Amino acid sequence: MDDGNLQGVDSLAHRLNALFASTASSRGRGLSNNEVAAVIKTANPEIRVSGAYLSALRSGRRARPSMELLMALAEYFDVSILDIAGSPGSGSKAQGASDEVSELAARLNELGVRRIALRAVGLNEDSVSTVTAVLDHVRKLQGLPAVGDYEDTETNGVASPPQ
Repeated sequence: MDDGNLQGVDSLAHRLNALFASTASSRGRGLSNNEVAAVIKTANPEIRVSGAYLSALRSGRRARPSMELLMALAEYFDVSILDIAGSPGSGSKAQGASDEVSELAARLNELGVRRIALRAVGLNEDSVSTVTAVLDHVRKLQGLPAVGDYEDTETNGVASPPQ
């Protein structure tokens, strides 16, 4: 789906309905909530989702899905999480922040970072530490510089944690 198709769509329900409407199922008809929920559950068994819950999100009866579900929906529809979650606020300050978030999202989509993040959802802290250590080792093997937990995107250096 073209990322620009959801520009100006103001609610989660409207954005989800636009995604469902623009994507046909394998049988050539519109997607059902149950079909999408089943695919997400198969790929991500730890995510709590059902056709009824997707229906509630699409009708506006529910409006605060988990970040894991938003990420899984973005993966399913092959769009950025911003296309589903929407950009916060309005005005020039919000636009600047939105541009930064969009740039960060684009960077995260590069080189499979989103695929790694989706697989990390639901892991306990020890498992996340193990995955991080493996990634650090692979970076070292490839001659890449070490990365801290908080990367300064302007200098590509390590920065202190956000306050």
